[in-house]
Amino acid sequence: MRRRHRVRQVLNYVNLSTPLGLLIAVAGRARVRRGEQGLLYAHGYRIRFPVAGAFTVGNVVLTAHDEGYLTGALLRHEDRHATQYAFCIGLPMLVLYVLAVVVSFAVCGHPASWNVFERLADLEDGGYPRHPSRWGRRGLE
Repeated sequence: MRRRHRVRQVLNYVNLSTPLGLLIAVAGRARVRRGEQGLLYAHGYRIRFPVAGAFTVGNVVLTAHDEGYLTGALLRHEDRHATQYAFCIGLPMLVLYVLAVVVSFAVCGHPASWNVFERLADLEDGGYPRHPSRWGRRGLE
């Protein structure tokens, strides 16, 4: 594992985001296994919230799908979210993310298109569309 992934792994344990992710995985009856780059994959997550193909809390990537789903662009997208938890000092990331969803809804009516965290994690890698702002070219675009 690269040094930066090890640092992220330690930060996300210390800031309690990875322990929370593991608790969510247990509550959702997901099967947890070690993944790439210090991530933990939680497959078979059974709670229907949030509505997403996958989501990340700390270094834990959760999905309702079976093993083999977390690959390629989607895995790179979720890996970027794990790094965001490390730099947002853990649990405050949850509050900041919800605020970013509200802003995105206000700007374009979609929870991810103008969400700063989704944009920084690369919208397309996460399977999200790029909706224009309600204000067109003169506004935020």
